[in-house]
Amino acid sequence: MASGIRDKVAILGMGCSQFGERWSDNAEDLMIEAFTEALGDAGIEKNQIDAAWLGTAIEEQHVGKSAVPLSMALRLPNIPVTRVENYCASGSEAFRGAVYAVAAGAADIALALGVEKLKDTGYGGLPQRNRGSVNDLFWANVSAPGSFAQLASAYRAKHGIDAGDLKRAMAHISVKSHDNGARNPKAHLRNRIDEDKVLNAPMIAEPLGLFDCCGVSDGSACAIVTTPEIAKSLGKHDLITVKALQLAASNGLEAQHNSWDGSHFVTTRKCAERAYKEAGITNPREQISLFEVHDCFSITELVTMEDLFISPEGGAVKDIMDGFYDADGKVPCQIDGGLKCFGHPIGASGLRMIYEMYLQLQGRAGERQRTEEPVFGMTHNLGGFPHQNVCSLAIVGKMGA
Repeated sequence: MASGIRDKVAILGMGCSQFGERWSDNAEDLMIEAFTEALGDAGIEKNQIDAAWLGTAIEEQHVGKSAVPLSMALRLPNIPVTRVENYCASGSEAFRGAVYAVAAGAADIALALGVEKLKDTGYGGLPQRNRGSVNDLFWANVSAPGSFAQLASAYRAKHGIDAGDLKRAMAHISVKSHDNGARNPKAHLRNRIDEDKVLNAPMIAEPLGLFDCCGVSDGSACAIVTTPEIAKSLGKHDLITVKALQLAASNGLEAQHNSWDGSHFVTTRKCAERAYKEAGITNPREQISLFEVHDCFSITELVTMEDLFISPEGGAVKDIMDGFYDADGKVPCQIDGGLKCFGHPIGASGLRMIYEMYLQLQGRAGERQRTEEPVFGMTHNLGGFPHQNVCSLAIVGKMGA
C-alpha cells in the first residue's frame, strides 16, 4: 500500500530569478539565472543531474511545446528532459515530477525548473483562444476577475458577511503582502500601500479592485532534489525534505452540479486532507509555520485559508483583521510578497513559493526572515477558475520533523 514520500527526498539547492518586466531578457536568460543560483547552492556539477522537468504554461508565447529549450539553454548532458503544464500549477508539477523520480529511485539527482516570459508578448492574464474543446463550453464568456468576483459574492452570502467588512479584509491582505514584498529584492512590485489606497482604487470586477488582483510578470525558479543519503554524502546538513506533494483536479462537480455553492474550492479541501495525512500533520493551524498560497486575487487567499483548514469556515475575515497571517502573526502568509508583488509568470510561481519556504526553513531569508524558527512550510497553487481548476500542495520541512 502506498505510504507517500515523506522524508524520502531532500532539496539539495534552489534558485530564483529577479521577477519583473524583463524586457531585455528572453526565457532562456531567466532559466540560466535561476539554474545558476540553484547549482551553486547545491554544490554539484550539472553532469551529476540525471533528469529534468520544465514547467511552463503558455508554450506559444516563448519556449515552444517541448523541453528542448531547457536542455539547450542549460547545456544539460543529454539527459531526459520533460515539459509539463497544469495551468497555474505548472511549476509545482515540474517539482512533483523531479521529486517522484528521486523517491522512486529512477534518478539520484533531478532538476525542476519553471519559467514564463510574458510581458513583451502582450499577454494580459485573460483566457487565451484555445484549439476547440469542451473547455469552450465553460470559458467562452468567463474572465478571471469576473469568476473570482463571483466567488467573493458567494462566500459573503453564505456566511452573512457585511460587504464592507469583506472589502476591508481583502484590503488588509493586499497591504500585508505589499509590506512583505517591499523587503524582498527579487519581487517585481516593492512599494508599500495603505488600506485607503486599496479601497479607493479603480474597480475591476466588484468587489475586486485593482490592488486585489495580481499582475503579469516574467520570472523563473529552480530546484535540485536528491535523496537525504546522497545529500549528506555531499556534505549537506540540516536538510530540508519534502513531507507531502498532492494534486487534485476538478471532476466537473463544480461546473455541472448544483451541490457546489460557489463559496469555496473543492479541490483545495480534497488536496489538503491528503497532504496533511501524507505529512503527518494533525493540527495545521498549530503545526504549519508559514504559507505561500495562490493569491491571484485577494479573495482567493481569504477563502483558501479556510479550505486549508487554518481558519474555521466563515472565520478567515476575523483572522485576517486580527493579524493572524501577517509577517509577525501566528502563521505568516505570503511572507515574500506573494503573487501580488511577484506577479504571476505562470510556470515559475509554484517553484518560487517553494524557494521562499526553503530559505525560511534554512534561516536565509534576510530582512523578511521569520523570527520564530519555522518547522513546516506549505505552498498552494490553484490553476483555472473556481468552477474548474487544479490544486497543487507541497509541504516541506526540516528532516525528521
